Amino acid sequence: MKYLTRLFVSLVVPAFILAGMAVNPAAAQDKAKAEKGKSAMKVLAENDKLRAYEARFKPGDENLSVPSSATRVVRALKGGTLLRTYADGKTEKVEWKTGDVRINAPSGQYTAKNVGKTEIVLYVVLLK
Repeated sequence: MKYLTRLFVSLVVPAFILAGMAVNPAAAQDKAKAEKGKSAMKVLAENDKLRAYEARFKPGDENLSVPSSATRVVRALKGGTLLRTYADGKTEKVEWKTGDVRINAPSGQYTAKNVGKTEIVLYVVLLK
């Protein structure tokens, strides 16, 4: 009986592992397709009061969920031009030079789109 159990486990466990490896790359590719055209946000550190993250905008990328209701400290690691579009339709071009640091006060809801030809990388500390 032990021999049959070992044989069964030795055949089934590797099959599950291989099946998992085959499924994960496909899921990652689907996610990458869904994310095309959207800025990439990577949380670097977070606690109950602050969140630090990196925002990357390739040319043409857009962020549809800017946390505009909180105070943010933003530093440009790579500069460029963002176009903000507010809920009322008003637009504003924001130029970032590498090394710029700004404190963004809470404002109205808006989206941000990279309208330049280079990637923009922003380091953001968000007050929750």
